[in-house]
Amino acid sequence: MSKSRAGLLVALGVDNFGSGLFLPMVMLYVTRIVGLPIAVAGAVVAAGTVAGLGMPLVAGRLVDRVGALRVVVGAELLQALGAVGYLTARDAAVVAVAAVLLAAGQQLFYSSLCVLISDVADDGPKDRPFAVAAMVRSACFSLGGLAAGGLLCVAGRAAYRIAVGTDAVSFAACALLLALLVCVPRPRHQTARTAVRSCRGPLSDWLFLGIIVATGLAVLSVDFFLSGISVYALRELHTRPWLPGAAVALAGGLTGAGATLALRATKGLGRTTVMILGSALFVVWCGVSVAALAVPPAWRPVELLAATVVMAMAGLLLLRAGALAEAVAPTAVRARYLAAFQYAFTVSSVLAPAVVGLFSVAAWLPWLLDGTCAGLAVLLLCWLSGRLPTSALHPAPLPG
Repeated sequence: MSKSRAGLLVALGVDNFGSGLFLPMVMLYVTRIVGLPIAVAGAVVAAGTVAGLGMPLVAGRLVDRVGALRVVVGAELLQALGAVGYLTARDAAVVAVAAVLLAAGQQLFYSSLCVLISDVADDGPKDRPFAVAAMVRSACFSLGGLAAGGLLCVAGRAAYRIAVGTDAVSFAACALLLALLVCVPRPRHQTARTAVRSCRGPLSDWLFLGIIVATGLAVLSVDFFLSGISVYALRELHTRPWLPGAAVALAGGLTGAGATLALRATKGLGRTTVMILGSALFVVWCGVSVAALAVPPAWRPVELLAATVVMAMAGLLLLRAGALAEAVAPTAVRARYLAAFQYAFTVSSVLAPAVVGLFSVAAWLPWLLDGTCAGLAVLLLCWLSGRLPTSALHPAPLPG
């Protein structure tokens, strides 16, 4: 493994440890520490996150001009400012500003990350580089989730502020590691302008838009899980305080351990077929999770952890989405296509806090909405399977 690839994985691990520590606590932090009602908290965080909607389009052009590495480093620093904003928040206005900064940095980061991974990886299909990066990120995210559970049990209310502060430090450390350890070729500008002009933009390519929408409908489950598991487990089910952190750690650990295994197990299937199976499992996860309302309190932790296993398996299958987008994107405008692909995750992250806010209406309502979205993803992916190029659906055989 090259120094740049190793450095990138280490930096991503540091980033995701901090995110795993704080992300599952965001809604609880805003309600319990800042003191906002759950419905207001969901609306404010979602409204602040809307600021990230414009970042994918900006990111594509920035990557073309200065390269993915510099954009990712800047995004990490922007996220650090957002975490500091949460740490100083005392009212809804400051929470909204912090959410804007954090969301803008997150979307700028993820809009550029696929290009950076592709730049650092070897030539050929990108399924494995994306899977390895996801494996490292998920493993470190799970460690952060475990730390979050431990903090809640040991430090009580102080755990929330410790988590936010650690998240800010992790973003700054990731930026430093990327700047010191990762080296990629300078951006190339010799692509003929006529070649670029001959390519449709990502937002006018209906098949690529279909990939974005289908992925967004499916991954809403992941964002809903991360934002809502603590609210559902502690506020609705009144379970033990360690459960949300344990569930996040379990999901991240399974993804960290199983990313490359899932890739090998499904290498004979088309990318959209694998994603269809993952989306269907998200529907099952919603059903199993809402069933916890009817389970005796003593068994609810076991039931929710079992549901988390189903969710993690679905997430493993959805890892093919990034490689599918990379394979479909025209080479001349790859950065802009992959940046636009981030809209799948941007919209999902915007909607997730609002979906969590629906717990104030009924404990079963968010699960119904999320399961419906996953079911729509299945239908759309089936439609795309017959229309995307065969070379994008079935990559070249993976080595070893």
